[in-house]
Amino acid sequence: MKRLAPSAADDALLEQCRERSVRLLRANLTPAGVLAASRGARARRRGYCAIFGRDASLCAIGMAISGDARLERGAAAGLATLAAHQSPEGQIPNIVDARRARSDFWYLGCIDATLWWLIALAAIDRARPRAALRRRFAAPAQRALAWLRAQEHPRFRLLQQNEASDWADIMPRSGYVLYSNALWHLVKLQYGLDAEATRKAAARLLMPFTAPRPRERRLRILSEYAKRIARDRGLYLSYVNYATCGDEGDAFGNALAVLCGLAPRTAARRIRAALERAGAASPYALRVVCEPIAYRGRQWRPYMARHGQNFAWRYQNGGVWPFAGALWAAALAESGDVAAARAALAAAARANALGGWAFNEWLHGRSFAPGGMRGQSWNAAAFLIAHRALREPAPLFRHPARRQNGS
Repeated sequence: MKRLAPSAADDALLEQCRERSVRLLRANLTPAGVLAASRGARARRRGYCAIFGRDASLCAIGMAISGDARLERGAAAGLATLAAHQSPEGQIPNIVDARRARSDFWYLGCIDATLWWLIALAAIDRARPRAALRRRFAAPAQRALAWLRAQEHPRFRLLQQNEASDWADIMPRSGYVLYSNALWHLVKLQYGLDAEATRKAAARLLMPFTAPRPRERRLRILSEYAKRIARDRGLYLSYVNYATCGDEGDAFGNALAVLCGLAPRTAARRIRAALERAGAASPYALRVVCEPIAYRGRQWRPYMARHGQNFAWRYQNGGVWPFAGALWAAALAESGDVAAARAALAAAARANALGGWAFNEWLHGRSFAPGGMRGQSWNAAAFLIAHRALREPAPLFRHPARRQNGS
């Protein structure tokens, strides 16, 4: 694959984005944790001036490795706030409004806040062992793991979920969802659970065109059905359920499959080639869907029109999300391809820089017009994570055990 030579302009851009990212996180930091977006009337009206489970957990990682003393001191604040509002069963809330001491667990049981919270504890301890977050939060971590294991199919070893209950909260992905199971695979690696069973089941169900035919009858039925109705893009399917599956090309879910070790080397190579063919990271990174779900098409749901957000090339249905682009850059860096990682991170930085370093939540996938909230904290944090991955040989996410799996 073509490798782009680093440029002085990219070096300057990356350094400027690093400085701006630190500045934004400092501005959005509160005693309860980092807010999802910069303060403002619109952000308050839409509930973004709160601690979001997935956002705050990802931000905690970026803050802990930022090199900024204030951010490092505040990295665990959001994790503590989320733990304080954990459900008795172990679920981490989707949102905590710290001003009102009120938590929100979303409509259908938001699953990935719990995953990201656990990932943050382990990743921060890996980067800064003296933080000892897994020891500090040992009891809520055990409850969180128990809650997740209750969502796992006892034979497939894949998480099961309702639609619209992960980060793509107005998308129809349900059943066995790539994004959530990529994170689950990483959690299992971090906490010594049966990650290999999850990896194999994900390959057989979510990448059925190249995987061996499953021996387990129920898994085989789902896999054969998916092959009949889906297109082979060289990617994991975004989800498989009993009566449907997603072949829109979940670029972000596939990026996480690489970052979280779910995709072995051969699958990772196919994913890279597929995302390059789709132009998902050019000129800005990352367009989270290769081909949007069409209005009133097979996968369309009426709720996707909520706030006019999820029509084609908008929001989660084909928009460009800079935080996702930065995590794709981190995946490339932790896989050893620093040149490709630099190019992807520069593309994410260019997106953050639009509007005078507005750190917009997302961009339209075709026109690249900014959308969503300005001052999105996880854009800044994900950038810092990827920037570290370019410089540091010790990975935050990949584990030596995963490097042994080449098939």
